[in-house]
Amino acid sequence: MLNAVKRALIVIFGVVLQFGFAIVIRLFFYKYIGIITLIYSVLSILIVLGILKESTRLSNDLPWVILILIFPIFGTILLITLGKNYSRNKLLKNIFLYEKKYNDYLVQDEKIKKDVENKKLDNIKYIINRTNYFVSTNNDITYYNFGEKFYPELLKELKKAEKFIFMEYFIINEGTMWNGILDILKEKAEKGVDVRIMYDDMGSIAMLSTNYAKKLAEFKIKCIPFNKLSPFRGIFMNNRDHRKITIIDGKVAFSGGVNLSDEYININSKLGVWKDNGIKIVGDAIWNLTIMFLNLWNANVDEDKDITVFKHDFIVKENKGYVIPYGVAPLHKDLIGEDVYINMINSAKDYLYIMTPYLIIDTDIVNSLCRAAKRGVDVRIIVPGIPDKKVVYTQTTSFFKVLYDSGVKIYKFTKGFVHSKVFLSDNIRAVVGTINMDYRSLYLHFENGIYMEEVSEIEKIYKDFENTFKDCKKLNEKDVKAGFLKSLWQAILRLFAPLF
Repeated sequence: MLNAVKRALIVIFGVVLQFGFAIVIRLFFYKYIGIITLIYSVLSILIVLGILKESTRLSNDLPWVILILIFPIFGTILLITLGKNYSRNKLLKNIFLYEKKYNDYLVQDEKIKKDVENKKLDNIKYIINRTNYFVSTNNDITYYNFGEKFYPELLKELKKAEKFIFMEYFIINEGTMWNGILDILKEKAEKGVDVRIMYDDMGSIAMLSTNYAKKLAEFKIKCIPFNKLSPFRGIFMNNRDHRKITIIDGKVAFSGGVNLSDEYININSKLGVWKDNGIKIVGDAIWNLTIMFLNLWNANVDEDKDITVFKHDFIVKENKGYVIPYGVAPLHKDLIGEDVYINMINSAKDYLYIMTPYLIIDTDIVNSLCRAAKRGVDVRIIVPGIPDKKVVYTQTTSFFKVLYDSGVKIYKFTKGFVHSKVFLSDNIRAVVGTINMDYRSLYLHFENGIYMEEVSEIEKIYKDFENTFKDCKKLNEKDVKAGFLKSLWQAILRLFAPLF
């Protein structure tokens, strides 16, 4: 709620300043209106040219261009407030420095890398080449198709903790789910287990008190509210920690779409059935997730001098398929989250299935989806039947017609809300993680995904899709059409995509 209020205030302030400035000029400087208008226009054009010169994703930057040309002051304020300019932010600098430092601990097994190259597993090669995360084959993967199936397994593994528990989540909300976890964490911390919690301050702002970290400290639980809200922190307020990670003794890890709040396990959900997923990893791939967590943690508190104590060495078994957890961060030049999705789309041959709560995408993804459908790939996208944010859902529906006309099939989950973020293609490869198909996840947030190829658990993901399709309505031509006024409203909302 505070997030929405803050963004609304920015917009209102910008509009007032824009028109206030215009009125002042016309009242007191009317004699020089021609010169002022010329300067005004030249400055706007210079800012736009600067954006275009640096742009690698023009459809992403186009809203800024239009806003600045129409409303120079308002658009510039938004760009400064919400755009990518991190040079003066201390926390982001620390994150960047620790990421570079910890890259030395991410060592790729050369034999596995050679196998990937020989088998031409190009999607994996991209992640290896453009990030420092390594791919491994020594992993057991378990996929959970609902949060309420994921939760008991999480509790069971937490009870086994002997050394440390790391938990990083966008949302923590007091209730049945969190209380069940917290009881275990209190017990473990009392016994000397190193328990660390990191939650996003904005994501949990309506759920937790401002002194919640101190409250947990009373139970010997270390806690960091990530990127704590402050009126003086400026642009970095827009970059949130949207990851969902639990690591226990380096022996088992969990991720997926599930936050730590009751609706994620279908308790008191106001949106009907809450469709989400979780994933458990036992194996070498856990180290990638551990590094992600320690990067953000130590950028805040600089606690760990030797992080190798958190690494567990697993007995090497036969190849169980390729697994590579990867992190996404707004400080990266490459849009890793989007690129992995586009690579999945482009490599699909028979089918591509997607679950996503939001569909606010740029022309790169739109065109890739359309091309895939046109070349005969069975492209299906599952979106919520009951949306959580109506304005955002209106933006989602604005993409339906162009996708439908190209042969992409849109399915609405009639039972409720879809929060899963899953890509699956050809029963060979899948991505499960936290990365929504929207502006914020793809460009602004800290996220994580788990890419899998030739992993047996992919069959279970396929069955999850097949079962979910049965609870969906497949949209027809009439469903995807929008009248003139709705189309106009959708177009206007596209301009403000960075705000949603």
